[in-house]
Amino acid sequence: MKAYRFLTADDTSAFCHKVTEALSKGWELYGDPQYAFDQVGGVMRCGQAVTKEVEGEYSPEVKLGSL
Repeated sequence: MKAYRFLTADDTSAFCHKVTEALSKGWELYGDPQYAFDQVGGVMRCGQAVTKEVEGEYSPEVKLGSL
């Protein structure tokens, strides 16, 4: 199955580390990164979709972060 995750965080180096960690675990970038201003928090937020081919069938109980 192809698993999908959308990673988000404030626009800091922590976001880059989050994406880099996913890539090191076999996830692949999917599409372009997204940026938006969070008016409540007063910060820019980043998002990046990633996908990964994994064994097994989809189930809502799958913990995508542990794949």
